[in-house]
Amino acid sequence: MLEYGPTGRVPVLKHGARTIWDSLAICEYVNELVPEANLWPEDSEARAVARSIAAEMHSGGARTISFALDTNVRRRTKRVIPSEDVAKNIKRILAIWNDCRTKFGSGGSFLFGHFTIADAMQAHVVDRFVTYDIALPTEGEIYRDTIRTYPPLVEWIAAAEKEPWKMERVDKLFTK
Repeated sequence: MLEYGPTGRVPVLKHGARTIWDSLAICEYVNELVPEANLWPEDSEARAVARSIAAEMHSGGARTISFALDTNVRRRTKRVIPSEDVAKNIKRILAIWNDCRTKFGSGGSFLFGHFTIADAMQAHVVDRFVTYDIALPTEGEIYRDTIRTYPPLVEWIAAAEKEPWKMERVDKLFTK
């Protein structure tokens, strides 16, 4: 991975001669390239909340989930019953989804109505919930399905599913 970015980790965006190697920096860069996409909500309160959610995720807000449930969009497991620590982190994620969709999501099924950077920062958690068949309440299922059927993500998943290599799984912080 060091051939693609200086940290040897993903994500990395190569755009012309530029290399951007941090998820939030990539989001901000895309926001600057395509301002008409409105990747942050227009309303200042909603925008502040969206930035807080993105920053919380960026700084490790789903760290327990990330360590226990790796990202692999091609793998599916039997339903996993999360450990207590992972369940606590899932509860926090579900509270974010519910609060944002209730307060700011009246214009659509995303956290702030339309797709924003806050949604982009939640996508990897959604993929983990799908991979490990994590049981979600109805509202969580609606948001999960909104993200999973978002056309750019559908396209990305389809490309990932065509990859020939496999990533092995090491069980960590969940019970069977």
